[in-house]
Formats: sequence, structure tokens, C-alpha cells
Amino acid sequence: MSNSRPPAGRLAPPPEPGGVTSTSVDNALWLLQLIGERQALRVAEAADLLGVARSTAHRLLTALRRRGFVNQDRPNGAYRPGPALYEIGLAAVSRIDIRRVARPVLEQLREETQETVSLVVLEGTSVRFIDCAESPRSVRVGNRTGVVRPAHAAAVGKAILAGLSDEELDRRYPDGRLPEATTSAAIRDMGRLKAELAEIREQGYALNWEESADGVCAVAVALRDTVGQPLAGLGIAAPSSRIGDRETIRALAPAALRGAALVHERLTSPS
Repeated sequence: MSNSRPPAGRLAPPPEPGGVTSTSVDNALWLLQLIGERQALRVAEAADLLGVARSTAHRLLTALRRRGFVNQDRPNGAYRPGPALYEIGLAAVSRIDIRRVARPVLEQLREETQETVSLVVLEGTSVRFIDCAESPRSVRVGNRTGVVRPAHAAAVGKAILAGLSDEELDRRYPDGRLPEATTSAAIRDMGRLKAELAEIREQGYALNWEESADGVCAVAVALRDTVGQPLAGLGIAAPSSRIGDRETIRALAPAALRGAALVHERLTSPS
């Protein structure tokens, strides 16, 4: 029997009546939680975390893959969140008024940065601005609630896209072509976009310098649901003429990351 312990901050599954410590259903559900949190899980890791044989972990993961709850990049590769898990997350989120949850955070970030803070959701290959706390400065980015932009050309869109799997990206861009953007600074090539998304995953935030609109720059982060899937984006935007350079807008990334953490806390904590 493995001496492995559950991840920090998580309790082991409670004993079942009759002295059974864990059922296949318990283990399968726990695997889904682990994959949602970690975004990638190998058979050996799953076996160690659950305290079961590798053959048992493999059997559970295979069953989850057949049902679309997880995907596997290649034979013997890591398992990642699948479309069924993503759809369950969206179904749960659809019952949450994300604007109500995020609004106090938008206002807090606006006061902290004195810049315009927006909330967006992904719609296919576009993002829609659904709420905004507008900067009090005389020279500012205006309220863009209701505006739609190509996801790949906006910092908020790139932040959300970076949270999707390659399979999901290919589903949204089946021919590998990006929609037309409104400025010449926008990315035009899927290969270049995927390279930037990899960088965003590593650093945790996305940048935009006049890619979605002339004269506007932004920094953004993804807002994730309780299983780690991106459900929305939070962006801080400012006039590029006043900001001056990329490093100045990049300096607002810590504020955006703190805002994302606050939204996640509000989503997961009882009201």
C-alpha cells in the first residue's frame, strides 16, 4: 500500500461505510479535481496521489478519456482536461453572474491603478466586453462594455486562449487561420500566436500593444473556474501615448494577477 498523502490543502476521501477507504467513483472524481487543478497528470502521479496500483489509475483514466472528461496528447503521455470537463465547468459558470462576482474587484483595481479595468468572456474566436470600471483620468480608455474584438488581438483574449488545450484551440481555429484584426500590429500567423500563448502560460499574463485598437495597450489575466478552466478575462487598459512603452504596462501585471486571485476567492467562497 502506498504511503502517499493527498496534495497540500486537500483532505483524503472520507472512509466509506463498512470500512472501505475509497471507491472507484471517489477515485475518478478525485482524479478530475487533480487534473483540473494541475492541468496535466501522468498515470504514475495519479497512482501515487490516490494510493492505488498504476493499473488501477490507468483503468480510471482510460474510462474518463472514453467519456471525454480527459484528453491525452499522445500514447503514454500526460492526461489533460477534456471537452466534457470543460462543458461541465461552463454549465456551472452559466449559473453564476460573473459580473456580480467580479464587479467589486474591477472597481478596486480601477482605484489602485487609475486605469480602465474590463471583464470579458470568450465567444468562439472573439471576446465580448461584459463589464468595465472606467478610469477617472482625463486621458483614458473608455468603457467598452458590449464591444467585440478578435480574441487573438486582445490581451484579455490571449489570456483566455492561453488557458485552453491545443485540441480546443484547433477546434476553434480548424483551418489554422486567424480572423482579420483591425490594426496592423495584430498577430496574423497561428504559429506565432501559439508561441505567444506558451509565453503567456509561463508568465501568467498577456500583453497587448495597439493590437486590438490604435492607441490602446493592455495587460490581462484569465479568470479560472473551480476546475482550473478559463471562464473569463480581466484586463487593465490605458492609452499607449500616455503609458509610453511595454514595460510600463507590464508593470501593472501584478495588480491584474491579484485581481484574478480575488475573483477566484469570491467564486469559491460561500457568499
